[in-house]
Amino acid sequence: MAPRHQSESDSIPADAYRMPAEWEPHERCWMMWPTRAEIWNDIAATRRAFAAAARTIRLFEPVTMVVSPADAMAARALLGPAIDVLEAPIDDSWCRDAGPCFLLDGKGDLAGVDFCFNAWGGKYQGYANDAAVAARILAAAGAERIGSRLVAEGGGVTVDGEGTLITTLSCFPNSNRNPDWDLAEIEDELKRCLGVRKVIWLPGNSFDTETDGHVDGVAVFARPGLVLVQTTDDKSQPEYQAFAENLEALRGQTDAKGRPLQVMEVKSAVGADSTSMRFCRSYVNFYMANGALIMPCYGVEEDRATYRLFSEVFPERKIVPLVVDDIAFGGGGIHCITQQQPRRN
Repeated sequence: MAPRHQSESDSIPADAYRMPAEWEPHERCWMMWPTRAEIWNDIAATRRAFAAAARTIRLFEPVTMVVSPADAMAARALLGPAIDVLEAPIDDSWCRDAGPCFLLDGKGDLAGVDFCFNAWGGKYQGYANDAAVAARILAAAGAERIGSRLVAEGGGVTVDGEGTLITTLSCFPNSNRNPDWDLAEIEDELKRCLGVRKVIWLPGNSFDTETDGHVDGVAVFARPGLVLVQTTDDKSQPEYQAFAENLEALRGQTDAKGRPLQVMEVKSAVGADSTSMRFCRSYVNFYMANGALIMPCYGVEEDRATYRLFSEVFPERKIVPLVVDDIAFGGGGIHCITQQQPRRN
């Protein structure tokens, strides 16, 4: 019997590809230039923040910024000559979600999954260019494109590179994305497309009305067997219960190899103040560059404790704090605006 959701990815041979963990070596980082002005308090300030993030990451690995042709000249002036620019029509600025999820095969050849993109459940109109950007990036990278009819975003998954994936019930199964897919079908498609064997479902975060609770705002694999989980001790925070439920859902879990998962809490940046209801206060929304971890920083007391924690968890990496207020205003962080391309063998 044919699968109910026939997809280009159905022809992928079992174990042909895997999605590498984010700590594995990168060939480069991909980003997208801020374009949708209405989501930003000051798009000029946000563009400066994106440029600062790109230049910071470029200290450790090459960076390509996808830029709308109309913005290319101004973007190049802010980015500087060290950042590569790919001119292409885009609608928004979240490469983690609109861009591809890169894969490697057993020979180390590069591919990428192009999931369907519908602007986080139709929250913004005018997203056709972003829905096409993953294919453009894959073509520019010289990577095979693997298409899927599943509506999904890269910020909705975290993997250990060894067969385990964590995602959230509040996101991909949401009726604004995949109303005619059941949970088993979504799980099977994630396994088939990303080369994983086990999917761990967390409740997510229903208070995150921008992404419907992407996992990259609440949990991330730090290394095989270790998951960092966003929590807060402040019971007045609307996410308090959601964070507690995610933490509880992870306790007692094992990975695809049967190893018990160690869970470590990372406290939210509750001291960060903003007029934006979308403001992202998540420290686990970081970016692992080659030899470094680019850490969200808000100019609040929690920054110091998080820096110390990350220095202990990632002793092999240089921890680089980066002020993200003008990025977080739009509902995401450093992880949301980046997409790593793994190094080919």
